[in-house]
This record gives sequence, C-alpha cells and structure tokens, in this order.
Amino acid sequence: MTPEEKIKVLIVDDHQIVRQGLRTFLELHEDIIVIGEAGDGQTAVEMARQYDLDIILMDLVMPRLDGVEATRQVKSLNDNIKVIALTSFTEDDKVFPAVQAGASSYLLKDISPDDLVGAIRAVHRGQASLHPDIARKLMDAMRAQPQSDAKREAATPAMALTERERDVVRLVAQGRSNQEIAQVLVISAKTVKTHVSNILSKLNLEDRTQLAIYAIKNGLAESD
Repeated sequence: MTPEEKIKVLIVDDHQIVRQGLRTFLELHEDIIVIGEAGDGQTAVEMARQYDLDIILMDLVMPRLDGVEATRQVKSLNDNIKVIALTSFTEDDKVFPAVQAGASSYLLKDISPDDLVGAIRAVHRGQASLHPDIARKLMDAMRAQPQSDAKREAATPAMALTERERDVVRLVAQGRSNQEIAQVLVISAKTVKTHVSNILSKLNLEDRTQLAIYAIKNGLAESD
C-alpha cells in the first residue's frame, strides 16, 4: 500500500503520553499513517492548513484553542477532513457542541484500540460512529423530554420523510455506508446518495453524523 492510499491521521491532544500511545498503536496498521501530532487546537488548525489530512483525532479540552472551536475552524478550511472527537467527557455541553461544529464521530478515550481503528476506517468510508455511552445519553435525553416537547418533536420535518427515506435514515443510524444501504434496499449507491442528500435538506442537517443523532433522538433508528 502506497503512502497516498493510506488513511492520513493527525493526533491532537495536550498530553504527550496520550499522543505517543495513539501513534504507537496506529502505526502498527498498514492502512494508517500518522502525519503528525499537535498539543493544542490552534496548532491543529495550522497543520490542517499545511498538510493533506483525512482524519483528525481531536481532544476537546486543550490550551490556546479548545477542540470544539478547532473542529469548527478545520471544517471551514477543508470540509473533506473528518474530525473524530476523542475525549473523556460525556457531558452534554461537550457532546452537542462538538457534533454541531462538524465532528463526524464522538468517542471516549476508554474505547479499545481495535475499536478506535475500526472507527477511523468507518469515518474514512463516510460512516458515523458514536460511543455506546453517547448513544444511550441521547436516547435517555429523549425519554426525559416533557410530553409537550415530544409532541413538538413529532411535528418536525421528519414527518415529511417518505417510507423509503425512513429506511435510509434507519440504516445510516446503524453506521451503514451508501454501498451497504444499497445492498440492503436493493437500489443503487447513487440512489442512496440522492436519498441522503434529500433527507439532510428536509431535516436541515449538515452531515450523516447529525442525521444519526437525529434518528436516535426521534425514534427513527429502529424498525417500526
């Protein structure tokens, strides 16, 4: 595998020992190459401007510039760079801003090394990845909503989705790629891509990660 074919990763964390541990493990995999490391958000943004990157593993609490704002700036520079928030925090004031800033996935640092590599590969393929604790938090938040809020949720643009679009949403929430969705629904990957684009437009969402979270919050992630 040539360097151009490998997944190019930048590791961003203010703890050097964390960066070293991640680099050591990731470099064991022939399809991943670590382009560099950054100890703060500002350096991460500067490196995103200078280097050809596919994935940034982004800590959230850092000096100079936190991970949320760094993610926002990176995505404004190059939307093709995928950001994986890799943090110790599950609080709502960390999760939702990171996703809104453009993070493709939100993972906790207790994730196993093999699962982290799997998440990197999945995000590189265009799939979303949420730590199980985060997914449960979103579902718990939905259950805890007052009934009046739940009724308002039911009147959201989700009601405008067709049955086929709801099938696509459910599969996106499962982390399926366009090709995998196409195989399940027996349609072309191009048709799936069109469906996803239409769904994002209808729901006023920006990417598949936001769509997956929306699906979980609104009960669209499971079969009826």
